[in-house]
Amino acid sequence: MMEENKENFLEETYGLFTNYVDDRILLLKIQTAEKSGKLMSAFVTIAVVALFTFFILLFVSIMGGYYFAELTGSTFKGFSIVAGIYCLLLLMFLVVNKQILSKRIIDLVIRIFFERSAVETDLSKDDE
Repeated sequence: MMEENKENFLEETYGLFTNYVDDRILLLKIQTAEKSGKLMSAFVTIAVVALFTFFILLFVSIMGGYYFAELTGSTFKGFSIVAGIYCLLLLMFLVVNKQILSKRIIDLVIRIFFERSAVETDLSKDDE
């Protein structure tokens, strides 16, 4: 009788353990999918904004080139002024990039991957 109880106990414990492991793996998959989805959503949003910004800058640059061409009397000089402005902006970007932009992107990715989801919050409340 005692051995039979031990055997049942071990079988029940093993069943509970395998169910627990399966549930934890499923939870990990769901959390990974959620965080990957948020990251992809942020990436697509940034890409669309960047695309529209590119077209706006393109047309504003063409307008600026023609404006400076009219002021200087030379198309070459007008568009050279616009190109010079972009060269200065590029230099400023390269200087500031590592200090500001890279850190913000890294912080965004870390925040997305390590933010607590509603499921994690519920689980931590259950543990208390």
